[in-house]
Amino acid sequence: MLTALFCVVRRDLLLAFRRRSDVLTTLFFFVIVATLFPLGVGAEPALLRPMAPGILWVGALLASMLALGRLFALDYADGTLEQMLLSSEPLTIIVIAKVIAHWLVSGLPLVLLAPLLAVQFDLPADSIGVLFLSLLIGTPVLSLIGAIGAALTLGVRGGGVLVSLLVLPLYIPVLIFGAGAVSAQASGVGATAHLLLLGGLLAGATALAPWATAAALRISLE
Repeated sequence: MLTALFCVVRRDLLLAFRRRSDVLTTLFFFVIVATLFPLGVGAEPALLRPMAPGILWVGALLASMLALGRLFALDYADGTLEQMLLSSEPLTIIVIAKVIAHWLVSGLPLVLLAPLLAVQFDLPADSIGVLFLSLLIGTPVLSLIGAIGAALTLGVRGGGVLVSLLVLPLYIPVLIFGAGAVSAQASGVGATAHLLLLGGLLAGATALAPWATAAALRISLE
């Protein structure tokens, strides 16, 4: 099963690097959202610092949602997903591999880029470190939850809008705890509680989301 998992991850990464424009679109969207806010509200540091956690987390959430359409749609269109469903390996393993590849392509670059964008909001170094940790823990949750929505709307006309309506309410706790961790660190309260709650969400999503996604794929392909 591990061999199958690594093969699917490697395949999806190769396909993603051949379509670099899709990956760059997600990154450019995140950069544009995070950059336009300081230009729109002004360059006053006292105003930007409290807004920074919410702006950066909302930008990362929307950018991650923008990449959900690539998770299963291309494999569904060319019949590869049906072959994966008929393979001897559990569909849950294939789902986990595709989610890992999706996060490495669309989530990890956002995590690495966020500290650089946080500098323009004049965030202190400790808050930037908490922002990095919260995104590192939270963005895999976004990919795992988003995979369920992407599987449920597979092959549906207007699925991009529908998947946003499905997963956005489930993203709200991740957004609250992720942005709250940075705000709590900046206010001196400490971000440990928020990061632990994010870790709990990650553990729960890791245990449950692949099974739900596999069941949704079977329903969509029937």
